[in-house]
Amino acid sequence: MKAVVFHGVGDIRLDDVKEPRIQEPYDAVVRLTASAICGTDLHMVRGTLPGMKPGTILGHEGVGTVEELGKGVRNFSKGDRVVIPSTIACGVCVYCRAGYYSQCDQANPRGTGTAFFGGPEESGPFHGLQAEYARIPFANVGLVKLPPDVSDEQAILLSDIFPTAYFGAKLAEIEDGDTVAIFGCGPVGQFAIASAKLLGAGRVFAIDAVPSRLSMARAQGAEVIDFNQEDPIEVLRELTGGTGVDRVIDAVGVDAECPHEGPAKQKAEQRATFASEVSAVAPKTNPRGDNWHPGDAPSQVLRWAVEALAKGGSLGIIGVYPSGATTFPIGTAMNKNLTVKMGNCNHRRYIPKLVGLVRSGIIDPAEILTQSDPLQSAIEAYQAFDKRTPGWTKVELRPAA
Repeated sequence: MKAVVFHGVGDIRLDDVKEPRIQEPYDAVVRLTASAICGTDLHMVRGTLPGMKPGTILGHEGVGTVEELGKGVRNFSKGDRVVIPSTIACGVCVYCRAGYYSQCDQANPRGTGTAFFGGPEESGPFHGLQAEYARIPFANVGLVKLPPDVSDEQAILLSDIFPTAYFGAKLAEIEDGDTVAIFGCGPVGQFAIASAKLLGAGRVFAIDAVPSRLSMARAQGAEVIDFNQEDPIEVLRELTGGTGVDRVIDAVGVDAECPHEGPAKQKAEQRATFASEVSAVAPKTNPRGDNWHPGDAPSQVLRWAVEALAKGGSLGIIGVYPSGATTFPIGTAMNKNLTVKMGNCNHRRYIPKLVGLVRSGIIDPAEILTQSDPLQSAIEAYQAFDKRTPGWTKVELRPAA
């Protein structure tokens, strides 16, 4: 079968690989009818999320049809249409039973965090979903059945980015009437805007620098701020009467860009003085070398997030950071009595609810989907997505099984 395979930093290929087989009683084999490219995939291709094992199939978003079931899977039948939660969970351990599916002890017995498809060695590793077929461990928990009136185009966005955004809105403790700032208007950021509105936000500010993303955010009713044209902190304070926002969601993570021009660039450089001094002390070989990690300097987005919040506000972090990231503006956060929550999404906890919202017509996630390409064009699609080519907000891949 064809699959997108990681060979090294900056080196991914569409390879012929062996089709997966049932290995454990709770496995299933799914024929993929839709997959997608996510910003998290770019972290691994760029090397900012280290530890990828060469030969790993990429991708953690999938929709498909059940082809084969292990003898322990009692709640699915061959031919069922399913969406695959991105994180892998057993449903039995103490974490899963408490709803913390992203911290499953059985799926990742290393105890180092989240098990997910197509990730680095510390996450399993498990082969991913940018392929024609995939083996799904713990399929009795790791699959969600789809009703016929939810399309593949809608369902692929329920595999990861919509539940992740909704999780971020819950982490940020958004309530009726809250004023919310969302840093990053990529696919997760777009769904964070939608999720904030679902939870009753009164005003939503969207911060990015890509015109097509800002246009999509504006179409959702968000008040947009281009950080290359103006200082986002000054604008947010002006628009909130000097107090700042109630809630912030970091929907960017480790690969956040700094301003390239204008007043925001100058202010960012001033704020980053201490970060540069810290970074200069840390051992470095090159931006992707073994002695460097992105935790050597604070994220621009995290600094902005803490500065943007009003006293007593709350921050939800769903942007991906590697385990080596160690720097956070703790002093400012502490002195403002901020609440900070973060983590990888417990997808299985939220997907059934979101399927219901889609089915009822409350929200159509397919509006965020901007590209749909065959799996054979995956490498070109990765390149366009990585370059933030205008209009490439979210890319669906269609495996040709």
